[in-house]
Amino acid sequence: MAAKSRTGRRAASAAGKTLASKTASKSARRAAASALAQVGNRNVTGKKAASAAGKTLAADTATKTAKSAAASDLAQRPSRKRH
Repeated sequence: MAAKSRTGRRAASAAGKTLASKTASKSARRAAASALAQVGNRNVTGKKAASAAGKTLAADTATKTAKSAAASDLAQRPSRKRH
């Protein structure tokens, strides 16, 4: 199942800033890298990147730009099938 959204211009900018930041956590960087990898295509977020994005969103110390990139990453994760 393909995701319906792509990483937009603002999210890509936020992801770039997160990767350039010296204080960004490992999970924030992983989520940002995943978001940047999805610019201009219909790739979906993998399991590890989605986990990192979730950790970034839950972190009190994460910056607004890191959380923006993480949110974009999670938006491109296919929904779970529930039976």
